[in-house]
Amino acid sequence: MPSTDLILYQFSRDRVEAGDAKDFLSRFGNSQLPKGKKLEAMMNSVALMIDGYNHDPREIYAIPEVRAFYKQLWEVWPYWLFFCNLDSENLMMMVMCCLESLDALKVKGQSQVKVSISPLEVVQFISGGFVPMNEMCERAGMSERQIFDRTKAVFEYFNLPFDVQG
Repeated sequence: MPSTDLILYQFSRDRVEAGDAKDFLSRFGNSQLPKGKKLEAMMNSVALMIDGYNHDPREIYAIPEVRAFYKQLWEVWPYWLFFCNLDSENLMMMVMCCLESLDALKVKGQSQVKVSISPLEVVQFISGGFVPMNEMCERAGMSERQIFDRTKAVFEYFNLPFDVQG
């Protein structure tokens, strides 16, 4: 994948709690997106963040308002697998917000919480993102090999088996 600048987009707590992604969609909605090489350059370049919960002791994926917001965003902008940067935990946090079940375990004496998610539920969730991802790849004029490589990278990101030979 070509190297590109990272696009950080931050949703404020007010916008999250209002379920308001209008500004984001005005910039990154389907009708606003370029085609060809300009779109291809945007693959793996977006990191979506939530601000305003810094003093909340809960993890971002455990906050009901954030969970609801990301579920709603997935419904109106299902292009996460194309745009989201795979070099950080950002996409994982977004997906964790959308999963129905999370098991968190606080181990005495450790500051980190261990979270367990169902690989099957992750596969079921992200499988809904491959058609929109492929639409963006085709719109960008990417080759079958490039689409294959991105699909493989997504599977690897989520530590899921990818048995197809390239």
